[in-house]
Amino acid sequence: MSDSLAGLRAEHASLQEQLSDSAVHSNPALSKKLNRRYSELSAILDADDKVNALEQDLVAAKELAQQDEAFAEELPTLEEELVVAKEKLRRLLIPRDPDDGRDVILEIKAGEGGAESALFAGDLLRMYLHYAQSKGWKAEVLDRTESDLGGIKDCQVAIKSSSSDPANGVWAHLKYEGGVHRVQRVPVTETQGRIHTSAAGVLVFPEVDEPEEVDIAANDIRVDVFRSSGPGGQSVNTTDSAVRITHLPTGIVVSMQNEKSQLQNREAAMRVLRARILAAKQEEIEAEQSAARKSQVRTVDRSERIRTYNFPENRIADHRTGYKAYNLDQVMDGALEPIVQSAIQMDEQAKLESLGKSE
Repeated sequence: MSDSLAGLRAEHASLQEQLSDSAVHSNPALSKKLNRRYSELSAILDADDKVNALEQDLVAAKELAQQDEAFAEELPTLEEELVVAKEKLRRLLIPRDPDDGRDVILEIKAGEGGAESALFAGDLLRMYLHYAQSKGWKAEVLDRTESDLGGIKDCQVAIKSSSSDPANGVWAHLKYEGGVHRVQRVPVTETQGRIHTSAAGVLVFPEVDEPEEVDIAANDIRVDVFRSSGPGGQSVNTTDSAVRITHLPTGIVVSMQNEKSQLQNREAAMRVLRARILAAKQEEIEAEQSAARKSQVRTVDRSERIRTYNFPENRIADHRTGYKAYNLDQVMDGALEPIVQSAIQMDEQAKLESLGKSE
């Protein structure tokens, strides 16, 4: 471990030098990338410094305890602190997802269950907006199509963080949310009081830092404009402001109609398109290297049922991690962190076990 840490210290010093270069600051994408890595290494080296300091304190305490028994009382506490510090360092040394520091595009789509599914999709949107607010992130609804009862047929949300630390990144937390979310409750349209089961789908994509990162040739896209539909302002429904962009090489289609301006809708659609193309490329890489890198929690199978929201029992259950709690009302208000942490911890444990087998 000492050899690898020496290499990380050298890389940290090199990054510090690069970040002092004015030319780097004139390149936002490069600056953001270097700052993410610098923050990641800083956390590792701080943890290593803590381990070294505790080891020295423990050695000194043992020597002093031979002369004065009073110092012996400090040994159990120091030993416990050292175990905790070493475990923290060990987890920080787990190879991190290179996209953890990225912002995300989150999509929610109503699924099986008709009107009830759309209402649940709207509840999920509010849950994620409240969660983002609790994390100090900025959330921007790029587009949404509402249902007749006020639910959401589908929506796209951009969520951003101002932190350069990958451990606090939006992707680091929300990448586990992709999949099918199942709800069990009595729908507002149910007159007999029967519990129904419906579902909504969530897709999460790391957002592209700069447009140049995913090069999209003009000849590779087809842009169609059309009149917006559904609730909206007068100009939204009477002008051809809605935009549909088709990426011909991949067949990916993105539609936007939230804004009154065709230009704004086009810009939003391109943001989502770049994120989807980047995600598609990464999924290809993950599929090729799945034996070595596939997460035990986040898979590329978006049809996976990941969570159940049971309203009659006020119960939330994650089917991947085994997390279960009876505070669904609080979760729907944005108290999602314990569930997210259960996924992060399970993923880290799987990676640690994988590393242990390869050593």
